[in-house]
Amino acid sequence: MQADNLKGGQELLCINTEKVYDWILNETNFDLSLTGLDLPINPTTGDQLECGDIDLNTVTCTVEPAAVDPIVVLDREDQDFTVDGAEVTLQLVNIRKNFEVTVFAELIPELGGATVEVGSAEFTRCEQVILCAPEGTEIDVTYTDLDCFVCTATCDVGTTTEVDELDVTVTVRLCQSIQSTFEVTLEIVADFCQPRDVLPFPPCPAPTIPPQCPVVFPTGNGDLGVPDKPST
Repeated sequence: MQADNLKGGQELLCINTEKVYDWILNETNFDLSLTGLDLPINPTTGDQLECGDIDLNTVTCTVEPAAVDPIVVLDREDQDFTVDGAEVTLQLVNIRKNFEVTVFAELIPELGGATVEVGSAEFTRCEQVILCAPEGTEIDVTYTDLDCFVCTATCDVGTTTEVDELDVTVTVRLCQSIQSTFEVTLEIVADFCQPRDVLPFPPCPAPTIPPQCPVVFPTGNGDLGVPDKPST
């Protein structure tokens, strides 16, 4: 429940917020080759895994933005466009995006079928977008969906001095929201708000009586289970 605003409390306010200069949504797919991923140690036995120890049909992946500099705006360049018959100057923005892909595989049933992490790799992709993003605005990129799947997976048998290696090709799909923003101070007329009402605690439950068993107790002779006196 929400209490009413304070009546007559309207005031001319200055607030700090962000103005969105431009906003687009787009999606893209790209392929990535990861080669030479050393097979890990068996987490159960401590032995070095070999190609025959993993099921290539179970190789999967995850993808996340890089922990450091996930988004880097390289530069922006003014370009003139005609939009609805009007000349407008927009910006061609070059963006570099950094990701990290991690590859997993399942052991064969004879080894317990556990999922093991094979390895991870960082990679970079760049793109150009056209925005109303004059110098001074910030470029905000948010991933609304970020996923990957393994297209192919092969295993290379190593030598006596080298471990077996996994080679995979990964397809990454992402949906993203890209905005150009700038911090502004706005002047607005608004009401002050009150906090909502405090919700009451639920009452203590009433005592309950367990279900009765009148069919089996007391007996049906009306004397609360005292047996009849023997006849003389």
